[in-house]
Amino acid sequence: MQIILLDKVVNLGNLGEIVKVKDGYARNFLIPSGRARRATEAAKKEFEIRRAELEKAAAAKLAESQAQGEKLGGTVVKLTQKAGVDGRLFGSVTNFDIAEELNKQGYKVVKAQVRMPAGPIKMVGDSTVSVALHTDVVVDITVTVYGESA
Repeated sequence: MQIILLDKVVNLGNLGEIVKVKDGYARNFLIPSGRARRATEAAKKEFEIRRAELEKAAAAKLAESQAQGEKLGGTVVKLTQKAGVDGRLFGSVTNFDIAEELNKQGYKVVKAQVRMPAGPIKMVGDSTVSVALHTDVVVDITVTVYGESA
């Protein structure tokens, strides 16, 4: 199915590009989330009329994300979890825990934005985690996990 992208989509394209994707991806994800429309002639004409408005909105969103990224950069998140004598946690620290702590500190972050390439944190100590505020704005933060004796 051919679609017009209404937003930048990672590994697919930028705003305004007409791309071909699998039908299910378009119908179940891109179109319902407002990131794309079917590439019909009427939709193409309507998009060209609204292009400037959409580009302005995308630029504003990017600027807002960059401003938040500058504030968030270098932030240290401190969490306390139950741990054994050897420093291994009884549970783990997930992206939900980190997002919750960032929200308590005043940053507006959802758990899907917290990227943990090595998986959940299972040891006491410092770890680096990425927060993707926008497709073009990715900020690294430090997560410090303290052990609490059981």
